Amino acid sequence: MTTVEKPVYSVIGTRPIRPDGVEKVTGKAQYGADVHLPGMIYGRILRSPHAHARIRSIDTSAAAKHPGVLAVVTHGDLPAADDRVEELGETAVNVRELSSNILASDKVLYRGHAVAAVAAASPHVAEEALAKIKVDYEVLPAVVDVRDAMREDAPLLNEARRTKSMGGQVSDRPSNIASHNQFKAGDVEAAFAEADVVVEREFTTKMVHQGYVEPQNATAAWNSDGTLTVYTSTQGAFAVRAQLSEILRHPLARIKVVPMEIGGGFGGKTVVYLDPVAAVLSKKTGRPVKLTMNRAEVFEGTGPTSGTYIKIKAAAKDGRLTAVKATLAYEAGAYPGSSVGAGAMTMLSPYDVENFEIDAYDVVVNKPKTAAYRAPGAPAAAFATESAVDELTKKLGIDPLDFRRNSASRMGTRMVNGIAFPRIGNEETLDAAINSPHYRSPIEGPNRGRGVASGYWFNAGMQSSVTAAVNSDGTINLIEGSTDIGGTRASLAMQLAETLSVPYETIRPTVADTDSVGHNDVTGGSRTTFASGLAVYEAGMDVRRQMCARAAKLWSVDPDDVVYEGGKLRCTKDSTRELTFSELAKQSARTGGPIVGKASLLARGAGGAFATHIVDVEVDPETGKTTILRYTAVQDVGTAIHPAYVEGQIQGGVVQGIGWALNEEYAYDESGRMLNSSFLDYRMPTTLDVPMIDTIVVEVPNPGHPYGVRGVGEVPIVPPLAAIANAIADATGHRFTDLPMSPRRVLEALEGLE
Repeated sequence: MTTVEKPVYSVIGTRPIRPDGVEKVTGKAQYGADVHLPGMIYGRILRSPHAHARIRSIDTSAAAKHPGVLAVVTHGDLPAADDRVEELGETAVNVRELSSNILASDKVLYRGHAVAAVAAASPHVAEEALAKIKVDYEVLPAVVDVRDAMREDAPLLNEARRTKSMGGQVSDRPSNIASHNQFKAGDVEAAFAEADVVVEREFTTKMVHQGYVEPQNATAAWNSDGTLTVYTSTQGAFAVRAQLSEILRHPLARIKVVPMEIGGGFGGKTVVYLDPVAAVLSKKTGRPVKLTMNRAEVFEGTGPTSGTYIKIKAAAKDGRLTAVKATLAYEAGAYPGSSVGAGAMTMLSPYDVENFEIDAYDVVVNKPKTAAYRAPGAPAAAFATESAVDELTKKLGIDPLDFRRNSASRMGTRMVNGIAFPRIGNEETLDAAINSPHYRSPIEGPNRGRGVASGYWFNAGMQSSVTAAVNSDGTINLIEGSTDIGGTRASLAMQLAETLSVPYETIRPTVADTDSVGHNDVTGGSRTTFASGLAVYEAGMDVRRQMCARAAKLWSVDPDDVVYEGGKLRCTKDSTRELTFSELAKQSARTGGPIVGKASLLARGAGGAFATHIVDVEVDPETGKTTILRYTAVQDVGTAIHPAYVEGQIQGGVVQGIGWALNEEYAYDESGRMLNSSFLDYRMPTTLDVPMIDTIVVEVPNPGHPYGVRGVGEVPIVPPLAAIANAIADATGHRFTDLPMSPRRVLEALEGLE
């Protein structure tokens, strides 16, 4: 491990006020539901009361005649890819499934599946009209558990689906298992045979919701010239545009998506639900159409994260992790595409383990199609791995953090997918946890315990575009296309200010629509501050080059004779010639016109992030309630651009992890009906449920970014599930393997021990 000297920055590392703060705290910020267009009408969606049923027929005639109704649409109004199978191949299948999730075609695959939609003069009239739509269903058996869905005799969601495996193999028989992938190295059986201790356990987690406060919404205006404008709450305006283009078979250039302010997303708002329906209703009526979900629709009709079943066998020898064999089965919901691959690839990342065999299964069930949720796939996988590691340390009598330190991955260690880590901060994070005041303090009192866990997330790069337009007064308009969820307007403006050595306050960042800036991928995967920040840096360097050329023109020297330092331009051949950034900006008109820096790139070198968490709990043996007494989250953030936002991201991830560990779950009955589709019954943590969460920020600069940035938003949700489970095991002597560890489950387990 080498020590890296931290650079000294003037703007990076400070804590300025976020540019959008005043509008948001005063209520002036415009969210999706705030859109009101001239002539706008309202839409409502009819949803299936069954988890699995064949649609024999849909009769919309009575609804269409209802006073005030202007249009009714079904799946038949969505252009499908059926007639382009030969042309598109697998893409056609993906488009069909995407459009079938928007409005069901021949079958409904989960309770809450959208079947038809109505547009009317008021939302109340639209609601009345829904009741007049007659749907003839042939109810089919539902499968709501991933293990049941994998059985050969399980009810099939799609009779044509075959299991696809690595190497292109396809199963002979239809199955609910959409895919099976395997990661393998070394000789696990030999390592188990030679081990000092072996642990084998099975774990389950339930579907959980991202918990965003703002429901999904979309307002669409299909204009007379054939262009489509959509105002929506989304984490990725360009992703919405692409999905609309696929579903509606409409050219990208004729679709404009306007991203409104977003009331939370955490990965759940990377998928379209209402936007295509609003679009076809608008096209049919010639009027702008607004659709919004209520809370029950959000729970039943949008994507939670996967419920999982994980079986793991782990071995240790000489105080190190030596082998892991695991089977991961993740619920994808109604259509393939769970996060099981990410779970499989991240679960062993904190460790340098030579022998492993991981089988990952993506399985469809009669529940909503899953969506991303903060480090998708990793928390459940880490719950299993870190619980098994904790049990190994208990059997060996070794300090759990010392064991992790002895087994830690480092630069050059290969992930299970064969990719070697670049410079990472795993060891530094563990060292900070070991030496933290929390870990060095005693845990005292009855029914109390301490748990630790580590976690990893890849972080993403992907595509970003920005422009930086210099105004004549020296201020700068920064135009970017990444939705601001956690303060990225500020983090990007700070990086531009650092690059140009100008005051942060002189930069005005704006999140633009898809017509006003080059392509930007979603705000997700902890990519924005890294990838869009990289684009901002390049755009800033572009401005610097242009300014050097302008100054050279004024001074009649070669551009190579001009240097840009500290926000000033200086002639190397004549020290008396110097201009500030603002002074040169005033002369842009006479030196060649507007100065606009641009950058569009595919960001590489994202640099993964590691975290280690420490938690103290107290378990009430009479009620089963677990109280979080103290929590410390240690994380390598690369470079903390805005430390307050970094701390907030870490604390927010921990709170969500606490909810997932202790209370949150989608509760279903055997028929596939969700029993707790409201925030009254779906139990999320409040301020009364969590203590102040301490953060320890470790900074090991990412070599793939000029300022060392690593994404910070995903990894803090990875360790909490296991850390809390390990703490409860320490407090009670019982190992919980099923989440959530709610008071009822804890009490039942403790009573069983008596």
